[in-house]
Amino acid sequence: MEATELDSSKTYTLDTTQSTCTYKDGTEIPDLNISYDSETRRLSINPFTTKGTKCTLYFDEYVESVRDTLLANYPTQLTRSDFSTTVTNITTGTIYYKDTSKGKTYYFAGNPTDNWIRWAGFYWRIIRINEDGSLRLIYQGTSNTATGRNTQIGISDFSRDNLYNNNMYVGYIYQSGQVHGLTTDSLIKDTLDTWYTNNLSKYSDDLDGNAGFCGDRTSYTNESGTSSGGGTGTTTTYYGASIRLNTNKVPTFECENDSDLYTTSGSEDGNGALIYPIGLITADEVAYAGGVYVTSNTSYYLYTGMAYWTLSPRYFNSGNAYVFIVDSYGVLLHWSVVGTSLGVRPVINLKSNVTISSGDGTASNPYIVN
Repeated sequence: MEATELDSSKTYTLDTTQSTCTYKDGTEIPDLNISYDSETRRLSINPFTTKGTKCTLYFDEYVESVRDTLLANYPTQLTRSDFSTTVTNITTGTIYYKDTSKGKTYYFAGNPTDNWIRWAGFYWRIIRINEDGSLRLIYQGTSNTATGRNTQIGISDFSRDNLYNNNMYVGYIYQSGQVHGLTTDSLIKDTLDTWYTNNLSKYSDDLDGNAGFCGDRTSYTNESGTSSGGGTGTTTTYYGASIRLNTNKVPTFECENDSDLYTTSGSEDGNGALIYPIGLITADEVAYAGGVYVTSNTSYYLYTGMAYWTLSPRYFNSGNAYVFIVDSYGVLLHWSVVGTSLGVRPVINLKSNVTISSGDGTASNPYIVN
């Protein structure tokens, strides 16, 4: 077997899907087990007992994922179980984690000093590292000192044409008579799509369309969440996030129904209904970050001094459709119908293979995406 020396300064992984061994006569050896330990640089090939056997091995240079790069900067990794009180602590080098059905996600809570990132000419805050290693970011503005309106791309009604008198208007994309319908775009989706086209389209190669954005429309006819139903017309309805965050105080990173996970066309998960990979933060993510239903919090990183929309339906009652918002006091709230104009803070997901060239995550020295 001929050997080509690998560069000792680099780390490699073996591509077992392409690597093969053949007998002297050229026929491929079946049921071959080839493995390579990148730390010891030890190669193992079994069985390998016939003289004249020839192997062709393919190696890929290992590139550290952005998840690995970031996690090295957060040696303190914690879990949380109580979401009934706000989180306000200032932290550095601290990140929280949660195991989900898709794997482990890492998220920020309270008032971290080191979850700033600069990408596409804008400043963002890292919400979390998704289970697939992609990064979920929320827009922070054009400078690292932006506050209030400057942390938004503008204001918008959630629904189009000032409509709010039907359950369907809680949907980012909706359809009359269908709880999880996907035929008509909301006004806030149009607002985000237009901003994306004008500002982010040339950076689209960095964006992950599969991670998606969950606008959970799981519906119940009572606030305890014990009676399923509703979600259409003018039926009094309480949606999933309402039960989790108001009644039970237990948020989730899961999306119960694929039709409510807004992903781009061709994605492996979700509804594939998006043209552009852009959305909003969920109310559950606000809760993980330290927000609490109807409780003020002016000391966590999602507080901006202005009210802005989330993607999560709250309820429909007395002819009005409501979606959760973060209000000007950092309160996770529902007291604005979808026909109200409030702030818009885009959320995007960077691919897991983007690389960071510099920065320590602070406002003055944010992570810089290559």
